[in-house]
Parts: sequence; C-alpha cells; structure tokens
Amino acid sequence: MKRKTKQEQHVGAMQKPDSWGKVGEKRVVETVFKPGDTRFPKGSLGTERLRSGLIEFSYSAAYDYLNNMYEFPTFFRTIPNDYHQVDGLAQLVKYFGWNWIGMLRSNSTYGALAMDEIIKNMERLGICIAFSEAVHKTDSKAKLRSLIDTIRHATTKIIVAFVAQADMAVVLQEIVKQNVTGIQWIGSESWITMPNLSPEDATRFLAGTVGFAVPRATLPGLKEFLLEVHPSKYPGNVFVTEFWETTFGCFFDKPKNFSKDGGTQEKLCTGAENLEEVDNQYTDVSQLRIAYNVYKAVYAIAHSLNNMLIKTNFTFSSLDLWKLLHHMYAVNFTAKNGEYIYFDENLDTVPLYELVNWQISPEGVAHVVTIGYYDGLVDFEKRLSIKTDDIIWVDGKKEVPRGVCSDSCLPGTWKTVKKEMPLCCFVCIPCADGEISNKTDSVSCLKCAPEYWSNELKTQCVPKKIEFLSFDDNMGSTLVSLAVIGAFLTVVTGFIFYKHKETPLVKANNSELSFLLLLALTLCFLCSLTFIDRPSVWSCMLRHTIFSISFVLCLSCVLGKTTVVLMAFKTRLLNKKKIKWFSPTHQRINVFSLTSVQALICTIWLTTSPPFPINSTKYYKAIIILECNVGSMVYFCCVFSYIGALACLCCALAFFARKLPDNFNEATFITFSMLIFCAVWVTFIPAYVSSPGKYTVAVEVFAILASSFGLLFCIFAPKCYIILLHPEKNTKKFLMQRSQGRKY
Repeated sequence: MKRKTKQEQHVGAMQKPDSWGKVGEKRVVETVFKPGDTRFPKGSLGTERLRSGLIEFSYSAAYDYLNNMYEFPTFFRTIPNDYHQVDGLAQLVKYFGWNWIGMLRSNSTYGALAMDEIIKNMERLGICIAFSEAVHKTDSKAKLRSLIDTIRHATTKIIVAFVAQADMAVVLQEIVKQNVTGIQWIGSESWITMPNLSPEDATRFLAGTVGFAVPRATLPGLKEFLLEVHPSKYPGNVFVTEFWETTFGCFFDKPKNFSKDGGTQEKLCTGAENLEEVDNQYTDVSQLRIAYNVYKAVYAIAHSLNNMLIKTNFTFSSLDLWKLLHHMYAVNFTAKNGEYIYFDENLDTVPLYELVNWQISPEGVAHVVTIGYYDGLVDFEKRLSIKTDDIIWVDGKKEVPRGVCSDSCLPGTWKTVKKEMPLCCFVCIPCADGEISNKTDSVSCLKCAPEYWSNELKTQCVPKKIEFLSFDDNMGSTLVSLAVIGAFLTVVTGFIFYKHKETPLVKANNSELSFLLLLALTLCFLCSLTFIDRPSVWSCMLRHTIFSISFVLCLSCVLGKTTVVLMAFKTRLLNKKKIKWFSPTHQRINVFSLTSVQALICTIWLTTSPPFPINSTKYYKAIIILECNVGSMVYFCCVFSYIGALACLCCALAFFARKLPDNFNEATFITFSMLIFCAVWVTFIPAYVSSPGKYTVAVEVFAILASSFGLLFCIFAPKCYIILLHPEKNTKKFLMQRSQGRKY
C-alpha cells in the first residue's frame, strides 16, 4: 500500500481523532509546536501539555495509549510500544504449535486492554483460550487459592502471563505454597527478567519460562566507572555512604552496641574495601535492560540540546522548549555500543525484544538465557528468530511441551468441532469409503472420482480394482478346461458314431439327428468361452446369441428324436398321410424352423438394442465389474423363454416315451437328460440373480456346461458303451429280440 505524505496523514488524523495512537498511524510533528496550536481541540490534555512546555521521556512506560497525539503530543519513550509485544506473544504461541493456552493478566485497565489485544491476535492465528484470569497484588487469599485451583485443573499447562512484577510475585508465592508444578510460563517483559521476583526456593517453579525482555546492552567503560566509586570521592553523599555500607556490611560510624571484643556482628568500614572483589547486581553490567533505556533517554535529550545549540546559538537562560521539542523529534545518533537510536513517527524507539529462557544451573541458580529475538520492523513472517535447540522447557525437558486441546487430525480423517467447545477442540472422524483427506486437520473429505476408490488409510484415491472372469483366474481357467473337455468328448463321440454309422444301434437312433445334436453340443461347449475374459462389444453380442441358438438347435434335435421314437411305436394309430410328416426331410425342416425362430429373435435383438460392455459398481463400490449389459431385457427374456418352452416340451414328450423298449430307442435317456437340463436351469435363475460380479458370469457358464454335459452323457454315453465295449449287442437281431419280448 502506498504510504501517505505527512500532510495527508495529518489531515486524516484530525478527521478521525480516535485512531491516534494505533500502530501504523503516523504521528505528525512536522512543525514546531506552540501553545494554542489549532491542531488540538480546545481543552484537550495535549493543549495543556503544550502550554506547560513539558517534554516527557519514559524508559519503561510501554502502554500503547500513550501514542495518542491529542493526549500526549510531547511524550517520548525508549521502550518498545506494547503493541509489538502483544503481537510477538501471539506469534510465539503460534510458532511452537500451541493452540490451547491459559491467560493471566493484571487486574487493571492496562492489563485488561493489553489482554484484549492479545486475545484478538491469538484468535486471528487460530489459537483458543482455555481460561483467562485476572490477578492483583492486593487480592485476598481465597481469590488467590481459587486462581491457583483454576491453573492446576486446567486442560492446558501453557499459560501466557501479561502481569506486573508485583502481581506475578503474589501468584508465585501461592504456587510455591500449593506446590503446583509443570506449568510452562510465557512471560511479558514486565516481570520475566526481574531478579527479585521470587525467593531461591521458588526458582524451580519458573524453570523453563520463555518470554519477551527489553534488549540488554553492554556500555563500554561503565563497569570501570562503577568500580571507581568511593566514599572519599563523594564526601557527604549519603547515597554513596549507604551503598558502601550495604555492599560490605560495615559502618563508617561506630554503632552504639559496638565492642572491641567482637560482641556484635557489626564492623567498621576502613575504606580499603575493594569493589572488584564483590559480585552483585551493582557490579554486574551484563544484564543492562531498563538501565540501558535510561541511558538512551538521557543521551537523546543531550543530542537534542546539542543540535539546538549548534543551530540556534541559544543559551540555557533562553531555552525555548518548543524548538527543543522539534529537535527531539529529529534526533538520531549512534550509541557507544554501536546501536543506531532514533524515534519513529509515533515517537517510539525501535520495536526490538529479546526472547529469553529461564534455565537452572546444576548448582540450582537461575539464569536468564537469550534464545532469540523479535524485530517488529521486518515482515510479519520473519519477526521471530528463535534458537529452538537452546531452549530448556519446564521440568528440564528439551521437547516442546504439548499445548493443544485436540491432537491434529492425520490425513485420512477430518475434524469436527466438539459440541459447546472452541474451534481448537475437535474430534477426528475417519473418511468414509470412497473419500480421502490428504492433509493434516482437513475440515472435510474429498470424494474420489467414479473410477477411483480410497486406499486403506483414506489418504489418496487409487484406481478401482477391475474384476471380470478371466482366463488367468482359477475359476475361469477351470471353466475353460471343462468347456474344452466337453467339446473334445463331443467330437470323439461324433467320431465314434461316424465310424459305426452303419451299425444297427446308430441307425435305430436316427443317426442324422444324432450328428446334428453332437454338432449343437459342440457349439454349446465352445460358446461358453465367449463369456470368459474382458467383455468387448463383439463378445457381448455373441455370447447370448450363439448360446441361445446352439441350445435351441440341441433341443430341436432332441425334440425330433423324441417325436420319432414316439411315432415309431404309434404307427398303427397313424395313417400314411400323417406318417410322412415324420420323415427325415420333415425332421430337418422342423429343426431348421425351430432354430430359425430363435435366430430371428436374436437378429432383431442385435439390430434394435444389442448387448454392450459396461463398467458396473453396483455390487462393490471399490471394485469395477466388467460385464455385459443385455441391452433389451424384453428380447433377453424372449430368448430364454423360448429355450424354456422347448425344454419343457421335450421333457414332457420324453416322459411319455420313457416306458418304450430301452434297447430299441433312447426315450428313457432323453427323459433323464431333459430332467437334468431343466433342473440345471431352474436352479440357475436364483443363483444368477444372487451372484455378484464375475460370479454371475461363472454361474451362467456353469449352467451351460452342466446342461451340455447332461445331454451328452445321458443320450450318448450308453450308446458308446455298447458300441465300444459290447459290440455283440450292436446287432439287429439283439435289438429285435428285446423289442419282441416287451409289451408296450
């Protein structure tokens, strides 16, 4: 976004005074302020401050409201604005993957407003608040106990504490008293580096604490200067005297209870004591934080005065605070430690924080260790720089503590919010079959395309398994073997009959229809092969048509043979005109006519609505069944109905001829074959309907083979038995003797 000029910013701010003090708004100090400046409403606090000529400098007031131009037009500070700390705390929580935390704030306007901003930032980053409590150093014991009970029984052990030092001290005292351990504190700069926060026996309760701190600095020459302090250099200075007596535990004046025999613990200061031998907060200049802010404030004023002196040649007796304010706004210099110091448009210093970690040494001494930085001037994603491996968490662990209400939902599941709970508390539900989720914490599952299905983990869509009755399948190969064997046996039978076609047995059983029946049976066995392997347009069209025509040819031949047998024994009831209808020529015509009807039905079927291959998922959602759609169900039913009608007619006629002489005709064997044929196809119907997928095809192929074998064995096996094993019975005399001795 294009940055506005100072004049544009000033006009906009005057139109919307409530927006002053928010980060991102530019404070305008483009001219020298004077009393009665028209940019400030009459009676405003800012006007009074301008009139008084008061310039304010703070080294620890981080309150964001102090950026309000109308209220504090002359306010400068060398501590970062709390807005950046509020932003940093939220980012810190997000950085470590926590989304379920507790909040503790000071019970004051400052604490409430800061906490509101923290919670807003947290919610924007998808972080939920398990509880939010306020505390004040004057709270009753009962209220403190209630607060600690809330902390102890909370479902999270990650607690962000944005509290004043005194308020944190009373909380810590109660925690020590109740021995509440395992809390991972995330602290604000107001208390996290304070050395006198807790007694020595309480340091273990704060071990692992992580938080924001004002950057520390090293000032060249400061330690040497402090070590040169001596009472002799500042005679009469009560502060130096008191400092010396406190540091070395002695007195310059004899106490009233002093005795030479050492009856008291007090001793006299000699002045020969050496500060270099003392190790305390005074001599330790490695943790200069707030003190460094004071240093920057003093030097900022000094540089402003120096610039004003150079440019205006003023004297301190004629100091113009309005001009000094102008120079204060423009001040910039480099400190002795190399830091570049200036004030931005909000009169704030650089928004830089240290990230620190409370670590306990083997001796039990607490150390504040720097583990990273927060820089508010860089892009949002790069503001935090943390050395995660250097952190020692609560209970001395190196692993990041758990701070989530619910564990992340792994790929293959989706999350749904628990009833009456925040968004961070959810349950993981496995994706349904045919759906997947391929990322963590998915809010829904994706449905796979029709040709795909979800894998076992529900993490990706994989092509559906394709199933059909193939030659490589055990069941398919078995059926193929049976079909080939059946066709082979039929051909062998035909060869036997052809070789013995002049024998009485073959002639007596209508050899012409027998050969035609064997041809039809061969076609029946071979047509079953069209049902196996991947369905195609041609295989779907041929499988039912060839099968139906072949079976009708078989049944026509059987019907002809049965009719001939019946007529052979009923000739006395027929005249010559009727007998001619059962001559070989008429038998051929009858077989051709009956078969042509089925062929005509199949032709119309293939012309109007032929069968075609389809990919079916009606049986298994995860499997694609390659099968043939019959096209027109009407013609499909007509074809099978015609076969059924012929089968029933053959069975009925064979039943009537079952008591005719066995060694002269085949009526009994035809009866058995048709009973087997009908039984197979009657049981086929429910099996066909109930069998899923490739088993439907297998059932149909089995029915074809079973009925074909039934016809082959029942009709031709007895005859082959006599022809091959008992040729003595294959004589006209034998057949006539048996027939003459039987009554019918």
